[in-house]
Amino acid sequence: MTAAVLGRWAALSSRGTVGAYQLLVPHGCWAHSDSSKLAPGHWAQRWLLKLYERFFDIENLFNWSIAFRNWNLRRKNGYYGYTQRTYGIYVAAAYYILQQRGAVRFAGQEEWFRADGRGKFSWDFLNLKDVPLEAVDASGTLMTYDGMENLVCLKELKYLNLSSCPYIDDWCLSRLYVFGDSLEELELSGCPRVTERGLVSLHHLKNLKRLGLSDLPVVDNRGLVRILLEESLPQCKIVGIEYEDGLLQQTLLKQDPELSTSSLKSRQ
Repeated sequence: MTAAVLGRWAALSSRGTVGAYQLLVPHGCWAHSDSSKLAPGHWAQRWLLKLYERFFDIENLFNWSIAFRNWNLRRKNGYYGYTQRTYGIYVAAAYYILQQRGAVRFAGQEEWFRADGRGKFSWDFLNLKDVPLEAVDASGTLMTYDGMENLVCLKELKYLNLSSCPYIDDWCLSRLYVFGDSLEELELSGCPRVTERGLVSLHHLKNLKRLGLSDLPVVDNRGLVRILLEESLPQCKIVGIEYEDGLLQQTLLKQDPELSTSSLKSRQ
C-alpha cells in the first residue's frame, strides 16, 4: 500500500500536479469536483473529496495545522490579568499552571494541587489567595516566554520544575533573575532549546541550592558549563552533568577531525 502511494506521488510530482486529492483519491474520481455528485462508493472516497474541497492540497492542510497549533499555544500562554485583579497574583499563577496541567504548592501546605489526566483539578486553591505560592511543577507543559509573565510576580517562589518543556529556551531562562532572592531548586532537564547562553544567565540565582541539567541535547561543552556554574553559584549542587562531559568529545575530535558529532555522542 505504501509503495503504491509513493509511486503515485512520484508520477504526479513529475507533472507538477501533486495534491491531496490526486494522491489519495482513485483516478476514476478525479473528474468529480462536487462530492454531492459522486456516485455511491466507499465512505473514504467521499470523505477525501470533502477534505479536498476545504484543503486544496497537502501544503494548505499543513499550513492550517501549523497556524492552529500556534494559535492554541498563544491562547494557553495568555496573560491572566483579569484573574490577578480579581483573585490576586498567587491564585492567577496557580490557575495558569493548573490549566497547563501542571502542579502547585502553597507556603505552609503539604498538599499539591495537580491537574489529572483529563485536565481537571480542585478549586480549593481559591481559598488560599493570600498565601504565597512556594512551588511550581510545570514539567512537560507548553509554557512559553509569554506565559512566564504569569509567574514573574512570585517573589516567594522556592521550587520551579521546567523539565521536558519543549518551548523553554534561553530567553525564558533570562527571565528567572526575578527569583534571585527566593529560588532554591530549579529543574531544567530535558529542555531541547536550552543552550550554554541560557545557563550562564542563571548566575543571578544566588540562593539556588540544586540545579538539574541532565539531557540537554544542544549543550555541547557540558563539563565546562558545570565548572562555570559552580564558580558563579558556589552554594549550588549541579546534577545531571559531569566534569568529563564534552571533554572526551573534544579529545576525540583532535585525534580524528573526521568523526561526526553524532558518533561521538553515541560513544559517550
